[in-house]
Amino acid sequence: MKITIIGTGYVGLVTGTCFAEMGNTVTCIDIDALKIENLKKGIIPIYEKGLQKMVAQNLEKKTLFFDTVLSTSLNTADLVFIAVGTPMGEDGSADLQYVLAVARQIGTEMQKDLIVVNKSTVPVGTSKLVQKEIERVLDERAVSFAVEVISNPEFLKEGVAVADFMKPDRVIVGANSNEAFDLMYRLYKPFMEKNDRFIKMDTASSEMTKYAANAMLATKISFINEIANICEVVGADVNQVRRGIGSDTRIGFSFIYPGAGYGGSCFPKDVQALIKTAQDHHYAPRILQAVEQVNKHQKEILGEKINKYFDANLSSKNIAVWGLSFKPDTDDMRDAPSIPLIKYLLDKGAKVTVYDPEAMDIAKDFYFKNLTGITYAQDKYTALESADALVLVTEWKEFRSPDFDRINQSLINPVIFDGRNQYDAIDLAKKGFTYFQIGVRSAK
Repeated sequence: MKITIIGTGYVGLVTGTCFAEMGNTVTCIDIDALKIENLKKGIIPIYEKGLQKMVAQNLEKKTLFFDTVLSTSLNTADLVFIAVGTPMGEDGSADLQYVLAVARQIGTEMQKDLIVVNKSTVPVGTSKLVQKEIERVLDERAVSFAVEVISNPEFLKEGVAVADFMKPDRVIVGANSNEAFDLMYRLYKPFMEKNDRFIKMDTASSEMTKYAANAMLATKISFINEIANICEVVGADVNQVRRGIGSDTRIGFSFIYPGAGYGGSCFPKDVQALIKTAQDHHYAPRILQAVEQVNKHQKEILGEKINKYFDANLSSKNIAVWGLSFKPDTDDMRDAPSIPLIKYLLDKGAKVTVYDPEAMDIAKDFYFKNLTGITYAQDKYTALESADALVLVTEWKEFRSPDFDRINQSLINPVIFDGRNQYDAIDLAKKGFTYFQIGVRSAK
């Protein structure tokens, strides 16, 4: 098939590249000319395992193209995907300005009947809204091309997005016509040779499925963090509790790992957008509001533990931080727990030395730009030099089995604050460390 993808952000680039990998001819469109020029050279704007190699291979095979001009590929495409950002508005709602701008451009430039696929994460009813906007522009042009806007939400996990797309758990499609369902099935069938997981529904249910999935996962994270906080005050060990409840097949172990709170491009934004959607329809989403409140508080816990340990006197302390991205295997720092933690430490007068395998540049150039008191280390052990304590924020593989003797020798105080409960408390105690976890009562 000939596919046009509008938007070369995280979702658009992964989607377009994976479609091309299966032999489709894909053109990815973006208004950012510099980004497009880099993509034509195989230079991608994000870190995602396996993506750069796949982009380069499909550029060479001439199955993947990048352009700033929509009209040519729009009018030769079998399907047109909208994959632009829907950032969170000031009131918590999803900002649809970019989606609607694309709708107007499609209405202005289309010269034939089209099926438009909304891949962006959008509130319930957006597919109808986009269709109305396209049809409004067509009416202004006094032309009568048919357009159907359908929903095909993404369920990619950052860090393993390529693998997720190539072997999907499910493919959700919301549409009104058999033609649209048939085209989408043909497109996705090569990805489902072993398991046919193509699920058809109406557009509103498809849009809601995306928000419901992310809200459910966020709820599990906030739930285990709430349990962790209760464990800590009553003297229980959340690590043991997690094993106890996770062994129940009705609960399972996925997303019940206590930590410093969730972040990223999806959970925070989507939970708030679903809250706003519910409120707009005069419903109070009490569980979702609690999920968000627990997560906000969870991001404060590490800083409070550090401040308490040093008797509320951080002005002369240097704190080493391992991990900046919101999760391993990505450079994405959107709503990452590291951001409020580091700003808290700086506000308390501490100096901070940070290291992350992939997120150093985005931290330096954007999230912590113009902030003083931050040093960017070349590797994890350099970050420890002259540090009073180590804080683990992101559980990258290279942090999982470090040289604890070297850590002990490098730190002024052998103190570790573990925001992901990665290490063995008994083993660290034998090595002379003071060790703090989430959901486990500490000695101090």
